[in-house]
Amino acid sequence: MATHRISPALFTPPMYSHSVVVEAGERLVFTAGGVPLDKEGNLVGANDRVRQAEQVLANLGEQLGQAGTDLEHVVNTTVYVVAEQPSDLVAVWDVVTASGLAKGPHSSTLLGVSMLGYSGQLVEIVAVAVIPG
Repeated sequence: MATHRISPALFTPPMYSHSVVVEAGERLVFTAGGVPLDKEGNLVGANDRVRQAEQVLANLGEQLGQAGTDLEHVVNTTVYVVAEQPSDLVAVWDVVTASGLAKGPHSSTLLGVSMLGYSGQLVEIVAVAVIPG
């Protein structure tokens, strides 16, 4: 069972938790970076962070499903965005929070970076999820 925690001694985080505690004995899946490529390896959403975030989340859903879990059981993410302005980060974060990525607020880090691994790639998400049952 994963327990989402917010420390009353710290700031109240917007839409995420400070930490997630996973009890010993739980099975976890650690995903490789979710990228905005379609099944044929083509970039989806050129120059469009929102569209790329949607594709990354769809791909992440597939990765998790293959492992026997889903977006609702994600306990931690790192979200990378090629960004020059805070609004670039906010646009992607809005897609992440609207996706129902975790039942409770998962722990997450949102980073603005200068580049990612594929030409034209603007978004990548790495996730850890509990495999239920």
